[in-house]
Amino acid sequence: MSWLLCLAAGVLTFIASWTVIPGPAIWLVAIGVGGAELSPVFLVASLIVGGLAWRAGGGPRPYSMALTLIAVVIFAVPIARYPSDAPISIRRLVVGLEDTHARITRGVAIDGTATPLTLDIYQPTSLRSSPEPHPILVQIYGGAWQRGAPGDDAAFAATIADRGYVVFAIDYRHAPDAIWPAQIDDVRASLSWIRRHAAGYDADPSRIAVIGRSAGAELAMVAGFTDPGVRAVISYYGPVNLANGWREPPSPDPIGARPVLEAYLGGRPDQVADRYAAASPITHVSSHAPPTLLIYGARDHIVQATFGRALHAALTAAGASAQYVEIPCADHAFDAIPGGLGGQLSLWRTEQFLGAVLKR
Repeated sequence: MSWLLCLAAGVLTFIASWTVIPGPAIWLVAIGVGGAELSPVFLVASLIVGGLAWRAGGGPRPYSMALTLIAVVIFAVPIARYPSDAPISIRRLVVGLEDTHARITRGVAIDGTATPLTLDIYQPTSLRSSPEPHPILVQIYGGAWQRGAPGDDAAFAATIADRGYVVFAIDYRHAPDAIWPAQIDDVRASLSWIRRHAAGYDADPSRIAVIGRSAGAELAMVAGFTDPGVRAVISYYGPVNLANGWREPPSPDPIGARPVLEAYLGGRPDQVADRYAAASPITHVSSHAPPTLLIYGARDHIVQATFGRALHAALTAAGASAQYVEIPCADHAFDAIPGGLGGQLSLWRTEQFLGAVLKR
C-alpha cells in the first residue's frame, strides 16, 4: 500500500511539474493545462495522498511526503493567483459547465462559399427569449488552421446562448489544401450569410460580435477589424504578427510554428510577405476597430502573452477600445477545460464584455 501511495504521489508531482515547465510536446502541454485548470481538485488529491502516506508509514513514506509537498505547493499557486473578485464554482470544476436550455441546430449548409460549408446554431429557448431579436456571437474554432469543426467548444457556445445570444459556430477551409486568403474569405462569406438569414433565427444582424480561439482568433480579429458591421471582437490567445511568429518561434515548440505558418500562408515571410502582413491582425489596427477583448494565458508559450500585450498597446494607441486579460498560470488552450479556473474566469470576463458592447 505504501508503495502505491508513493506512486500516486509521483504521478501528482509529474502533473504538477508541467504546470510550470513548458511542454516540448503537445500531450505534455495538455497535461499542464489540466493540472493548472483543475489545480484545486489536484490539491485536494495531493493532501489526501499525503495524509494516507503518513498513516501508512513504511520505507517509502519520506519520498511520498516530499513528492506530495511539492505537488501541494505547485497546485496552490494558480489558486492563490486567481482574481479575488472573480466567481468560482466548485461544481464546474468537478463536472464542467452546467447543462443549458439552448436549442442547437447542427450542420446548416450555407451558400456563397467556394466549397460547401456548414455552421452550427445555438439559440436561447423560449424560457429566456425576449420580445426583441437577440444579439449575435459568431464563433470560430482553432486548430492551427489545419483541423477543427464548428462543433468545437460546444459547451461554451451553449452557455452563451443560454444567456440570451444566438451563437453561429462557423467553418472554414483548412491548410495545407487551402491557403490564405481562403480562410478569411470563408469567414466573410459566413458573416454575409448570417446577416441575410439572421431574422429567421430571431437574431439581430446589427449587433454582431466575433470570437475566436488561437488560429480562429486570428481570423476573428482580421474579420472584425476590417468589417464595419462587426460590433465587437474577442480573441482567446490569438496570433497577432505572423511574420514575427515565424521569425521568433517558441522554445520549446510543441506544434512546429514555422511549418504551420508556411502551410497556412504558402511559404516563408521572405517569399509571401504580403500574405503574412494581410493575415496579421496588428496590420489592421486603426481607430475604427470595434471594442476588443484580448484574453491570453500568462504562461502560454505557443502564442505568448507578449503578443497580446503588444496588440492591446497598438489598439489603445490608435484610439480604439480594448481590454486585455491575462489568465494566471494558464497555458495555450486553457479553456479546453471550460469549467477550470481559467475557463471560468475567461467566460466571466466574456459575458461582462458582451453585455456591455452589444446592449442596445
